[in-house]
Amino acid sequence: MDHIVVWGFRWAPPFAQGLLRDLRVRWALEEAGLAHEVRLIDFDERHASAYRRHQPFGMVPAFEADGHVLFESAAIVHRIAGESAALMPAEAAAQAEVLSWMFAAVNTVEPPVQQLLEMDLLHAGEAWVALRRPAVVDTVKARLAALERRFGTRDYLLDRFTAADILMATVLRFLRHTDLVEGFPVLAAYVERCEARPAFHKALTAQLADYARHAPVAA
Repeated sequence: MDHIVVWGFRWAPPFAQGLLRDLRVRWALEEAGLAHEVRLIDFDERHASAYRRHQPFGMVPAFEADGHVLFESAAIVHRIAGESAALMPAEAAAQAEVLSWMFAAVNTVEPPVQQLLEMDLLHAGEAWVALRRPAVVDTVKARLAALERRFGTRDYLLDRFTAADILMATVLRFLRHTDLVEGFPVLAAYVERCEARPAFHKALTAQLADYARHAPVAA
């Protein structure tokens, strides 16, 4: 791929920093060793028609390579993985397994985790949250328990690190404001292992540096 561009927000509130989904794409590009340009937008710019041509829903990330535009972080990570032996095995059966776990991350594990994140960080103190939260926590715990059983003696979802781990680890990081992952020691060690990867550290550092440069000036 040539001339790779990733779009992200210029700034995010502290509770969201390090969680926005352009981090997944930056991480995948670093693992793949692919040079890229990062373009930053303000929150208001996501409504502009120019940006909506890249991301119809006005979210981040958006992605462009070789003149072709993609949106949705999992689809972008899959596209990058297709160019990288470091993220996708060569064998067709192993590729299918990676894809299954990529879908599991965003379709099975992420929805209740995202729901809990929004309850706790965006709707804290609202009466309905107190009624709904226990059931959501139970669902999250059930997903985590099933996921932990997957690992056995593995360090990663498959026999080595793949694109699926980028998605799954970033989903589990959405729970960092809770102690839920810590209740599953295998998963806690897995997240720590993923976060210790140099490519993750480089991607996260770059994202946080962007936010620091564009932080609002207090009046």
